Amino acid sequence: MNQPSTLRRILSLILVYWPMLLISTIAALFFVVFNSASVWITATMINNILIDFDQMVKENALLLSSESLSINDHLKLLSNRFLLKNTALETVWSVSVALVFVFGLKNIALYIKNISLSIAQYRLLRDLRNRLYAHFHYLSLAYFNKNKSGELGAILIADIENMKSSFGSTFQKMFVEPLNIATILTLLFIIDSKIALLALVIVPVSGIVIYFISNSIRRRSRRSQNQLAGISAIVSETLRSMRIVKAFVMKNYEISKFHKETSKYYSLMLKKEKIRLISAPINETLGAGVAAILLWIGANDVLVNQSISSEDFIRFILLLFSLWAPIKNLTNVVNEIQNGLASADRVFNILDIKSDINNIDNPSIKKSFNQSIDFKNVSFSYEKEEVLRKISFSASQGEIIAIVGSSGAGKSTLVDLIPRFYDVTDGEILIDGENIKHIELHSLRSLMGIVTQDTFLFNDTVAANISYGLEIDQDIVEEAAKAANAHDFIMKLPEGYNSQIGENGISLSGGQRQRIAIARALIKNPPILILDEATSSLDTESEKNVQEAIEQLMKNRTVIVIAHRLSTINNADKIIVLDQGQIIDQGSHEELIEKNSLYKELYNLQFQI
Repeated sequence: MNQPSTLRRILSLILVYWPMLLISTIAALFFVVFNSASVWITATMINNILIDFDQMVKENALLLSSESLSINDHLKLLSNRFLLKNTALETVWSVSVALVFVFGLKNIALYIKNISLSIAQYRLLRDLRNRLYAHFHYLSLAYFNKNKSGELGAILIADIENMKSSFGSTFQKMFVEPLNIATILTLLFIIDSKIALLALVIVPVSGIVIYFISNSIRRRSRRSQNQLAGISAIVSETLRSMRIVKAFVMKNYEISKFHKETSKYYSLMLKKEKIRLISAPINETLGAGVAAILLWIGANDVLVNQSISSEDFIRFILLLFSLWAPIKNLTNVVNEIQNGLASADRVFNILDIKSDINNIDNPSIKKSFNQSIDFKNVSFSYEKEEVLRKISFSASQGEIIAIVGSSGAGKSTLVDLIPRFYDVTDGEILIDGENIKHIELHSLRSLMGIVTQDTFLFNDTVAANISYGLEIDQDIVEEAAKAANAHDFIMKLPEGYNSQIGENGISLSGGQRQRIAIARALIKNPPILILDEATSSLDTESEKNVQEAIEQLMKNRTVIVIAHRLSTINNADKIIVLDQGQIIDQGSHEELIEKNSLYKELYNLQFQI
């Protein structure tokens, strides 16, 4: 994505918060006015101290009697009307009071400007982060299979935070500092146009330096943020696999890998900082050179040519040095905004990704399951690799369908097609005669309870994991836990159902985690149950009890079971045998055993017959 379009998108996001921006803008205008007034009054104070008071009074009288006045003369008369008093001491007092008053108003305006912009900034941060997080839920599983969770997390947290830091402070500077520069330059031209023209030399010179430096910074920012996201991915992966790391004595290997990545990040950041930090000294040196030239010319006009008064020269010098700060800030803004643009590119790249699993226009809402699930010549390919070929079978309401096959046969992929975690490449899947692509996704998935072989639990209480997002009575939670043979071990936990189970249920055994996951599926009370090797982590006794509970829930429901242990599917109405993505056989347990089939080979191998 090119820079202008990224900037336009950022501005379109920011402009949503126009009321706060309007307040900030008005306050910024007042700040610029009071800031320039403070410099003007300071010059008056210095001039009052350095020159004879009577001379000031005479110069003011001449201005009052003059018929032809310049803009500069009008401004001096205006300030004298408020500041010039009867004596030098009274004048110093009035100037001092005016300075305090103007500086007070300037800083009140500064606070209003900053706080209103901060409100917009943090709202943008909140809303953009919410939008990106919601977009993650919109994307299909295929996207998450190809991208690291740690890297996506880094974009959600670090990159959006970087956008806030860059654009929050820089937006106001990009608006305020040009106003400051324009106002100060206007006053400089009003005082002495010849010297002001020379002062303008620094602006294009600085602009050229800023242009080349900022482009280099953005390139390095993008690379460094990609590297940081990679580091986050490594940390996330290592923390989740710490048991394996320790078991294989890979501590030194993982530490070495991490050190290499952080060293790359250090090098990238150092290069970026070298460029960023050199920009300010270059601009300041250029500014000092121009200032020295202007001081020489101005002093010559005051002392030799007497074409400018000492008061005007003092005011000119103060304004000139006031010009360096906004120019320097503007230089830093351009540098900082490159970091934000690099982060924005990464955020917008994700937001621009379209999910390959979407609702059609005006999808149907399905609230019940009444007849059957039908696979009709279903094929599925994942990244051009065909995983399933010409799959056809039916699962009538109330039937138990078991799917068996060797590892890699396509069993999990097949059941993932039913809730549309992936879409079929060819053929169709029907529920009650309707293509599932025509059913609204939320209502489709609401018909199903799913327990996978990779059990995932949230870092919350046992009760919260079982009820997961539902506001239900404790009695119903306990009933589901009892059905899943989980109640007894839950009651032995320190706080029972209110016990915190840690990240992914780390405080529980594998069998306990699986039983809570089964209870979570059972509490949903769905008409369709999908069990992807759901009992694979249970011991024999627990497996028996859970199987009995599941059999009670199977009444008037359709259940699709991926079975690793063939002993759990003897009572299935139909067993589908998959091999290399194709159905090679189907029937009851007895029918398949009688055949000299792959199912019989798997059964004999498992039971060592």
